Formats: sequence, structure tokens, C-alpha cells
Amino acid sequence: MMQLRSLSLCLAVAGSVYAEPPKAVPELAGLDRVYPSLDALYQDLHRNPELSKHEEKTAAKMAARLRELGFQVTEHVGGTGIVGVLRNGNGPTVLVRTDMDALPLKEKTGLPYASTVVTKNEAGEATPVMHACGHDIHMASWVGAAALLSQLKNSWQGTLVFVGQPAEETVSGAEAMVKDGLFTRFPKPDFVLGLHDTNFIPAGHVGLVSGPASAASNAVDITFFGRSGHGAAPHRAIDPIVMASGTVMALQTLVSRENNPFEAAVVTVGTFRSGTKRNIIPEEARLELTVRSYKPEVQKRLLAGIERIAKAQALSAGAPREPKVVVLAEEASEVVVNDPALIQRLSAPLKRAFADKVGPIEPTSGSEDFGVYGRVARVPGVQLRIGASDPVEFAKAKEKGTLPTGPHNDGFAPVREPTIRAGVSALTVSVLELLGKAPPRG
Repeated sequence: MMQLRSLSLCLAVAGSVYAEPPKAVPELAGLDRVYPSLDALYQDLHRNPELSKHEEKTAAKMAARLRELGFQVTEHVGGTGIVGVLRNGNGPTVLVRTDMDALPLKEKTGLPYASTVVTKNEAGEATPVMHACGHDIHMASWVGAAALLSQLKNSWQGTLVFVGQPAEETVSGAEAMVKDGLFTRFPKPDFVLGLHDTNFIPAGHVGLVSGPASAASNAVDITFFGRSGHGAAPHRAIDPIVMASGTVMALQTLVSRENNPFEAAVVTVGTFRSGTKRNIIPEEARLELTVRSYKPEVQKRLLAGIERIAKAQALSAGAPREPKVVVLAEEASEVVVNDPALIQRLSAPLKRAFADKVGPIEPTSGSEDFGVYGRVARVPGVQLRIGASDPVEFAKAKEKGTLPTGPHNDGFAPVREPTIRAGVSALTVSVLELLGKAPPRG
């Protein structure tokens, strides 16, 4: 329901496809000069992705770029995170965040710079890796904004804090950086900015979400315990696969029958693991879930319902013991809330740069840990949405009432130049709006 409403509104906002760069504004005059290096950086990052908490080479590349621009850079903050500080007189402090990690996914885009990386995951298993969420787009845009802002020091005064965050995909990197002294070792921000690409609007468009923007997320593991036996004699065993299967189906009623249809809620079973051979009934079956919500009371009800349903299925099957239900604290994220007043303030400069290619879109049921920065620092924050879809593909999808391929898909391929240009432009004009104006010199 939520996705369909979002799609219809986004299609209306993005009625005209991207055909030209953002409207010429003096502050963005240097973008043409720096873009070739950003394009090369993007392709390098896309070709060489790294998993969460292992972004060593990626972080080193980001640190080197900031140092070249005159930032004071500190590495290994909260693990592989980096912090770059650029002071330019008295004025506000603006934190600009990018994420750096990739996903355990085999790329199938067919791009000439596609990832062929295979590495070991936390369990020591070989896994392919892909930038399937656009963090490479985010990093290229972040570096581009840093480059333009370093060239525009006569136009602003204050302090820039550019944060390269690890482990966004495990929603743990922001908290790790905060715990490692982000707001005590470095200037505390007055504002927090970030961006995220999206397939909901074409490349070259900017989407604004006022208020709740991304859902709270919980990861839940359920392990069912049965009694092993021969597949030809199921009556002599207790089948955990049947318990788990019944749970998968029953969980759907938490949203369809127990949740207010006007309140967002998602319960998805992402993995189902059990068994070793077709004619053996196993002793255990394991489900891994992702749960999304916008309100604490909805979140509480969903988590309680998951445990209730799992235990009921086990009881009805005569299981030898209750299932083990674990809510993973390390993979929990909060709702990202874009400050409405800050959204309103940024709208004017963004519209000057993008004209009719900037407008409101609805929240996403995806989750992020960007909200940690504003909550802990107690300052307003905004995460902008940047269109990444090829305009031609977007137009075709619009005719069918669908969307182009989006993040967390092995075929996700942002159209890079207009997407990166829009990301650089949106961050740059937003930061300039928030920083103190430099007094006339000379």
C-alpha cells in the first residue's frame, strides 16, 4: 500500500524526465571541471566494493581525496570510518555524511565496470560483493561537494565535518562512530546532511521528505526444534520445516489482519534454512526476518506477535521445546526523521538549482542509521533523495505503472553522470544555505 502510494506521487512529481544539467547557478560553476575525476572515482568504487566493517581501501580513498582538498582527516573512527574537518572562520558547523559499504550480492548489470569481487563474509564463507545500494554514488557526490565547497571558501564561513561512515548496511556504523567520540573529538554540528539515491524518481531530480523518511528496522531470527527422522516415516519424527512453513504464512496476518491499514508495517521472511538431504527430516529449521515500522507501538506489537505465532506453531506441532526467538540488537535501526523546518529552508536554494525537478515524495519502508547523528547531537538533520533511474527506462516503467530496478537488486545500475551531478549540486547548495555568509574581503 505504502509503496503504491509512493509510486503514484513520485510519478506525478517526476513528470518531466532529466534532459539537462541542474539550472546554472554560480556556486556550481566548478562542477564541469571536477566531474571527470568524480566519474573515474565512481567507477573505481563500483568495481572494488567492500563489505560492512571491512571498508579499509574505500575509506583510504575517501581520506586521500579530502586531504587533497585541505581537510584535516582522521581515520579509523568507529572502525573504518573517517572524519574530515575544514574550518573557515566563525559560523555554523555542518556535518555531511556518506556511507561506504557494499552488499553481499553477485552483480548482474553487465556494466563494463561491474564488480567481480569475491571475499569472505563474517562466517568465513566466500561471497560476491556489489555496490547494489548506490553508496558509490553517495561517495562520489560527497567528494564532489567537498571539492566545490573547498573552492568556494570566499562564499561561506563556518566549519565542515565530512563523515565517511562504515557499516550502514548493518545499521551499526553511525552508532560506532558516535561511541568513538564523533561529537567530542570533532566539532559538534549545528546541522546534519546526507543523501540517498532512489529509483522512485529519474536521475537529475531531487525528492524531499518532511518528517519520518525511513522506517525503523528490526532483525529477528527464529529457530524451531523438532525430532529428526526418515522422510519415509514422518509419523516417527516432529518436522520443524512444517512448523517454520506455517509460521511464514501466519506472520502475514500481523500486517493484513492485526495492523491498522493506515499505519506502515512490514514483516518479511528473507531466509529459510533447514535440512541436509531430501529424505531426512531435520532437527531444526531457521527463519531470518526483517521488520519495519514507523511508530514504537506498532514495532512493539509486531515483535510480540512474531514470538506469539512462532510459539503457537511449535506448540501445535508437539515440538520438544519452544522455538528460540532472537531480536538482534546490533541490527536495529530507528526511524529517520527529516526536520520539517530544515526541509522548508533548503527547498528554496534547491529549487533555484533544480527548478521543477525538486519536490516532495513519500517516505520509504527501507531503513537507515542516518538518524543517529541528529538524535545524538540533538540538531536538525535532512537526508535528501536523489533520482538514479535512467530517464528512458523510467518513462517506460511509468507507462506500465511500475518502477525501474532499484537498490538491493543485482541489476541496479544508476545512470551515473546525471545522478552524481545532481548529488554534488544538491549537497553543495544545501551546505551553502546553512553556513554563515563570509563578509566582503578586501
